[in-house]
Amino acid sequence: MTARSAPAACRIIPCADDPDFTRELIPGRPTAGRWLALDYALDRFADPVRPLLRFARADGAHEDALLPGPVLGRAAWLGPVPPGTEHILLAAPAQGFRIEAARLLSRTAVLALCARRRPDKLPVALYQWLRRDARRLRNTLRIAAGVRPLAHYAAWKAERARPFEPALDRVPAGPLPRLGLILEAAPGEAEAVRRSLAALLAQTHRDWRLSLRWQGPAPAGLPADPRISAGASPDGIAVGHLRPGDVLAPDALTHLAAAFAGAEPAELAYADSETDTAEGLRPSLKPGWSPDLALTTLYPGRPLLVAADLAARVGWEPGQGARALLLAATLAGPARVRRIPRILCRTVPDAPDPDGHAAALEAALRRAGGPAAPVRTGDALDLDWPLPGPAPLVSIVIPTRDRPDLLRVAVRGVLHDTAYPALELVIVDNGSTDPAVADLYAEWESDPRVRRLDRPGPFNFSRLVNDGAAASRGAVLVLLNNDVEVLHPDWLAAMVRQALRPEVGAVGAKLLFGNGRIQHAGVVVGLGGRAGHILRNRPADAPGHLGRLTVAHEVAGVTAACLAVAREKFEAVGGLDAEAFPVDFNDIDLCLRLGARGWKAVWTPRAVLAHHESVSRGPSVGPARIRFDAEGDRFAARWRAMIRDDPYYHPAFSVTTFGEELE
Repeated sequence: MTARSAPAACRIIPCADDPDFTRELIPGRPTAGRWLALDYALDRFADPVRPLLRFARADGAHEDALLPGPVLGRAAWLGPVPPGTEHILLAAPAQGFRIEAARLLSRTAVLALCARRRPDKLPVALYQWLRRDARRLRNTLRIAAGVRPLAHYAAWKAERARPFEPALDRVPAGPLPRLGLILEAAPGEAEAVRRSLAALLAQTHRDWRLSLRWQGPAPAGLPADPRISAGASPDGIAVGHLRPGDVLAPDALTHLAAAFAGAEPAELAYADSETDTAEGLRPSLKPGWSPDLALTTLYPGRPLLVAADLAARVGWEPGQGARALLLAATLAGPARVRRIPRILCRTVPDAPDPDGHAAALEAALRRAGGPAAPVRTGDALDLDWPLPGPAPLVSIVIPTRDRPDLLRVAVRGVLHDTAYPALELVIVDNGSTDPAVADLYAEWESDPRVRRLDRPGPFNFSRLVNDGAAASRGAVLVLLNNDVEVLHPDWLAAMVRQALRPEVGAVGAKLLFGNGRIQHAGVVVGLGGRAGHILRNRPADAPGHLGRLTVAHEVAGVTAACLAVAREKFEAVGGLDAEAFPVDFNDIDLCLRLGARGWKAVWTPRAVLAHHESVSRGPSVGPARIRFDAEGDRFAARWRAMIRDDPYYHPAFSVTTFGEELE
């Protein structure tokens, strides 16, 4: 590699210790203290899983860097080369992936790039450089030079979009199935229909049928094609809707048809889209299949196709519309869902809906016999899950050591500010010596809901929680930090309602810093390289991309600072892993092990608490930092596949910041 853009020299290497890393980048000059800039591309029909770089040192130690997935055909990454790097290894798809250019840049060159892209960050970077604050300088430059806000989507797309290239893109082999589409149009929409039809006629996949339904007489001058009929039900293995003005990408139907081909065809498939708005071009970068989110936000949008046999099974008919199709198919629990993380359609904005599809959702739930009911929380439409009567006993487990100021607030919130009829509190004391803590225990001794376990010794959060859970009696366990403060009395009921669902494992709450900004809104596996809190430090009312933070929805993991789980599920996976993760990553590991058993993690904004994060333990420095890194390495080794492809976090999003920005 040279200082200028050039094809990167790579070689295939055998790597018995870690078979994921099959290639090595060969630098053309010493890499220490420099930054590596990569441009790479991927077959448009390959799954854009994030590549992974490994910077290996001579002593066997290494640092890994997670790169964005090339969802537009191309992607770029910029990051520092750690000191002592001897080899740069690459884990990437074996087929269809190629590095198009690589550069080694000086810090001065990266500062210049920062000045061009994010000039507001330049004074901060220069200040950190003068202070020789290498860690903060590195993070500032990474964000300024390599990360873009969603509002800059159009410029980001222009740099990364690669058109379909038959010589490079391997179209799925074999005949692809026929697809059926419905386009409903009103008088005055003839020009918009022409745009949609032109895109449809230009598709690389030719086997489709369109039912064009006019509200009134059809206008003259529309394209004539035998695959287009007026009003008839479209013939195809799968069916979906377009709106007048929707423009499919040329390879959109090839992607979608491929999802319904093969030995295990999808029952439902959807892809990303973009929309022209008053603020400019905006993307809808959709998470992996999230039924709760689909019901409340209709996030799959367009393009969306449902297998014809599933549509027939749920009693859907073409005249019922796209919304009814999505709701009915979602409630039927499709066995195989394919999310295509590619922008395959430019959609027209949906018409405002004052009802927010509440009536349609209620009707769909009633027909399906679902236990949930629609409920409004502010402007958002959420789902209310039943709480049985009598309410099950909940055991709240709080590990603690000293810090009576924090413990008093946490316990008061549980015992006096929580509106839940059946709870017990198990305090697991890890060797407190502060006399004020003993006074608190004496004060609570007369409350039959409170129990105390004495567990002195080295701090092992996982073991303390497991001991507390084993000593408790509740059908639902709630893990609660001693630095959490109850803000609203209904927090526990909201979490228990979710935890009692048969398909749900861990349940997380909306946690706020003392200044009212977001501390926890779900965990993204891969954020920060291992796992991190999404949208940390954003305003409390931030809606999140696609409105995710306004409703309960599926996530990869939630924090044990406030985590609810049914006892039988907690015990089924062996509780927290006290050997591998005594202090950190134990909660996300628990969530992922629950997920591997089929119990998904759910985060709800209807349980709101304050979290004075790590006040009682403080930051990890010195030996604590070494321990943290060792646990992080074990987590990364155990869950690398999830780190590279968290299904609920789009592969185009950056893992450098706290989420939902482009890289």
